[in-house]
Amino acid sequence: MPIPRKLLAVAAVALLAACTSQKEPAEKTAASIEASLNEIRVDARQYAAEQLQSAEASVNRLKDQLARQDYSAVMQTAPVVRAELAALRTSVTEGKANAESVAAAAQQEWEELNAAVPPLVEKLQARVDQLAKSRKYPKGMDRPAFEAARTGFEGLKTEWTEATAEFASGEAASAVRKARNAKVKAEELINQLEVQA
Repeated sequence: MPIPRKLLAVAAVALLAACTSQKEPAEKTAASIEASLNEIRVDARQYAAEQLQSAEASVNRLKDQLARQDYSAVMQTAPVVRAELAALRTSVTEGKANAESVAAAAQQEWEELNAAVPPLVEKLQARVDQLAKSRKYPKGMDRPAFEAARTGFEGLKTEWTEATAEFASGEAASAVRKARNAKVKAEELINQLEVQA
């Protein structure tokens, strides 16, 4: 039985109206989701890079659905993508908080190391200068061993200088690692060269 043309026309108009009625909400939803991603993208690169890549792929799929005019798919996919962005935002917030905590701890440790290492370096410098002049080395140490210790001391001073420069440039975590290492080396050299307190 043939379908009357008027019925086909009415069905086509109804289908067109349904698509048109979903177009505007789908476009607004996609734009809102993309704006949400753009708000956190820079921080997400630093604190949740892998999760950002996944979220970007989801947003791109949503935009592809919109470009294909599959508005119902956009509306169905949108809640999942919003949830993914919410999880990303949470990861970024936690990452920032963790980084701030680490930075505060590094700041405190740096202050302690900065108070401890320079006096050790001064004592070592005085002892190295004294031993170089007198050539009376500690018990069990000969000239090659003294020269090795002196070279180690020069390396220690270089490492401390690098740590200080890194801290000044805002790289507290790296500076603290180098400063810790410098302190350990200084304490070893103090024992080796028999530096008096």
